[in-house]
Amino acid sequence: MPSATVENYLKSILKLSMECERGEVPMGMIATSLGVTPGTATSMMKNLQKEKWLSYKSRKGVRLTPSGKKIGMIMIRRHRLLETFLVETLGLDWSEIHEEAEVLEHAISEKVLERLDIFLGKPRHDPHGHPIPTKNGIIRRLPKKTLLDSLVGTKMKIESILDQSPEFLTFAQAKGLMPGRMVTLVKNEKVADTIELQVEKMPKFSLGYKTAQKILVSD
Repeated sequence: MPSATVENYLKSILKLSMECERGEVPMGMIATSLGVTPGTATSMMKNLQKEKWLSYKSRKGVRLTPSGKKIGMIMIRRHRLLETFLVETLGLDWSEIHEEAEVLEHAISEKVLERLDIFLGKPRHDPHGHPIPTKNGIIRRLPKKTLLDSLVGTKMKIESILDQSPEFLTFAQAKGLMPGRMVTLVKNEKVADTIELQVEKMPKFSLGYKTAQKILVSD
């Protein structure tokens, strides 16, 4: 069985590969995602390559092998099911569940995880709108469209929140920017790099371009 550190690396690499949709995941992205130095990440890649979890090419990046991808998908499934359980059953705020799930995902057995999935009604996404892989490793693709890609006057459905930091999630919740909510782009001030939004019948408010790119939507 892989260690918790190995599981974290494989999960992070798989998530990055799905987000950037490219063959090899660059080492810089991996180091940044895991909060380690590039040297530390490179050393780990070489070790994981020896164990045949991935293939590593200097100056190109990393590609998971089928066995590495399988472990990564299992960890994503564990993490997102646990986050859903922590919010829906235990009543934790969605801004504080990420770190809790990071700890629990390495301890839960597959037997308990499958019972948890049934107990929760086999949810398709976690509280942040991220798709939960099936037991067979099938995962729904998120839309690529953000609030910034929308046309003025368009009404959209919020699908997912990309920024997992507690500060951003607290802000998003206060503004009503939650998965499943309907939002309308009222104005796009390109000179000021801001947009004006209205979430359902809530008061209108402005949002910076950088923040708008962290919220995925569908028509």
